[in-house]
Amino acid sequence: MLIETIDPGCAKHLIDELDAYQASLYPAESNHLEPLEVLRSERMVFLGALEDGEVLAIGSVKLCKGYGEIKRLFVPCAHRGKGLARKIMVELERLLADRELAWARLETGIHQSEAIGLYEALGYQMCKPFGDYLPDPLSVFMEKRL
Repeated sequence: MLIETIDPGCAKHLIDELDAYQASLYPAESNHLEPLEVLRSERMVFLGALEDGEVLAIGSVKLCKGYGEIKRLFVPCAHRGKGLARKIMVELERLLADRELAWARLETGIHQSEAIGLYEALGYQMCKPFGDYLPDPLSVFMEKRL
């Protein structure tokens, strides 16, 4: 299995599946989903977990001033339990450290306890809203010093 930079268009089916999943959990105003055109921008690095040419899982990071924001981490049900999310997170953190960014930050939803558990296991801690985010009772904000 390889974790590598890919064009987000190669994983549009996973992006669409993630959008549908998020929409089933949260109202639109609490979903902060980057569209495909933003995922392709110079400010983003988009990774895929690949096996035999198939994209099994995805994750990305938005490069911001002084930190990177983890976005679009998703492993479909058929591939959960294989450590893919952890592998993608480790690679995203390495990419940020290579760019000398001191912090990794993220926003996730309160109904995603498995994701929150992974982030905590990786050393992320709760923080205040950052960037353009406003306080939202359905959001959890986390950060990790790299």
